[in-house]
Amino acid sequence: MKPILQTAVWAQFQRSLGKTVHEAQGPGWSFLAIEEKTPLGPYLYAPYGPCADGSAELAQSLTALAALARSVKAHYVRVEPVAAGQGTDSATILAAHGLLRAPSDVQPQLSWKVDLRQDEDALLRGMRSTSRNLFRNIHKKGVSFEVSTDPAQLPILLGFLHSVSSRADFTAQTDSYLRHAADVLMPAGAAKLFIAKLDGVPIAAALSYDTPDTRVYAHAAADDAHRKLNAGIPLLVTMMLEAKASGIREFDMWGVSPGDEPEHPWAGFSRFKRSFGGVEVEYPGTWDLPVNKPMYAAYATSRKARTLLVGALKTARSTAGSVRKKLKRG
Repeated sequence: MKPILQTAVWAQFQRSLGKTVHEAQGPGWSFLAIEEKTPLGPYLYAPYGPCADGSAELAQSLTALAALARSVKAHYVRVEPVAAGQGTDSATILAAHGLLRAPSDVQPQLSWKVDLRQDEDALLRGMRSTSRNLFRNIHKKGVSFEVSTDPAQLPILLGFLHSVSSRADFTAQTDSYLRHAADVLMPAGAAKLFIAKLDGVPIAAALSYDTPDTRVYAHAAADDAHRKLNAGIPLLVTMMLEAKASGIREFDMWGVSPGDEPEHPWAGFSRFKRSFGGVEVEYPGTWDLPVNKPMYAAYATSRKARTLLVGALKTARSTAGSVRKKLKRG
């Protein structure tokens, strides 16, 4: 299954943002690659790509990406081949293709997915009982749900996102980014807006990104004034069941933190995502294919120096704070 980030409509969306996007395909492989800029020059980024049927096809796609990189004077290619037929030994396979592990992952390496091919009763049984019961009974409290493919309704979600980001340690995508996404993806059938309403007034909203196979839980927020209703839970269930009814095979909750890291910044909403049943999916992560090796080495050195400097500054601030506290106590 091709990820939404590797589809033609996603390329159209990225171009609407002013990005230069390249697409190519061959027997058993394809890619969407975006030109990204750095102070040391451009690189190509294939988000959750390239797609390939197997190792041989992956090699062909990487050869094509390297040739493209040379033609646009990019010094490396950044890839995340989640659909490349690698099995569980992806690190060994990718290293054998000349790829190096990137300094950090761009897209999440872990996701949580729910199989929508099971019948509705089984789907609901897989959820936490409180979520299931809330979905079944919330209409008694005057809450209803609507589905929209009209970009003009996006401000409903934007307003809730603004509220959440202002009161929590959370940075939403910019309004411009989401407006472009809605304007391009919704008319193409690749996105839908789901709205929960209390007596006709919106209290929560969520935006999905869709392919024929997969619905992605992309952006969601709710009105804090009605938090006791927990409308986001039945709203998500509604998204899952509507996807199932549309013939979509899986629901992708997108990124989650490792289950054994309770202090991870994503731990809270990861527990929320896991409460709807499903399985954890681990991707190969983000890898780099150096094309101009001297320039890539310079980039790696520059990044390492910047990381060390940031770490030293954090340590210095922490030490200074401790000293100030001791002086106040003394």
